[in-house]
Amino acid sequence: MAEPREEPKHLRLDTNDEARAFAETLLRTCRHGALGWLEPGTGQPLISRVGCAPDIDGTIFFPASALSAHTKALARDARCSLLIGEPGKGDPLAHPRLSLVARVVRLDKDSADGARLRRRYLARHPKSGIYLDLPDFAFYRLDCERAFLNGGFGKAFDLAAGDMFLPRDELAAELAKAEQGIVSHMNEDHAEAVGLYATVLAKAGPGHWHIVSLDPRGLDLAAGQRLIRLNFAKPLTSAAEIRPVLVEMAKEARAMQAG
Repeated sequence: MAEPREEPKHLRLDTNDEARAFAETLLRTCRHGALGWLEPGTGQPLISRVGCAPDIDGTIFFPASALSAHTKALARDARCSLLIGEPGKGDPLAHPRLSLVARVVRLDKDSADGARLRRRYLARHPKSGIYLDLPDFAFYRLDCERAFLNGGFGKAFDLAAGDMFLPRDELAAELAKAEQGIVSHMNEDHAEAVGLYATVLAKAGPGHWHIVSLDPRGLDLAAGQRLIRLNFAKPLTSAAEIRPVLVEMAKEARAMQAG
């Protein structure tokens, strides 16, 4: 009998900056995903759709009711996966998607972190306020171990957590405290500049653009159902840098518009 052929372990490319950029965009612009979990008793994998959002470091979190089947299952076995990425026009398999391999951690929504996550989630899901504060709802964080990125045909990558997420360090903590004030100030007092960030720098179409969140590497902006990512020219090294960076971005956008 012939020896069975050994299949290649994978047909995936070495992780590179393009793959990291794909992953960052998918994480920062996600609004929902397909959550995979294991059915208690049978071990059968099942899928639920969940609304989600990224934290300052890029870690994904989602709200869930204690009454839902996936919440009950994850309380018994925290292992899960989450697929994110919008199909877009044309062949859905030609568009990037990211599969996160993770374990869920339940968060106290009455804590300082819970209040911050609520603000971040509401910025992306304005209508979610009707259920977020119900007593059976809580936030769940995906502690991601690794991920598989399919950036389209011939662009498959294995990613480690370090390829996707920023450190939960002092800078992240500083921005977490300052974020609400900065976002509110920019949207209320500098709406024209925010619009230029989206339409000129990010080359998005016209719309009522507003900032929904920020982090050390960039801004996330929304207009209706559209959500885009705009990275800074270089990552912040301190929270104090955010104001001059935003001013410089506005100057650059106006110069590009005038030219």
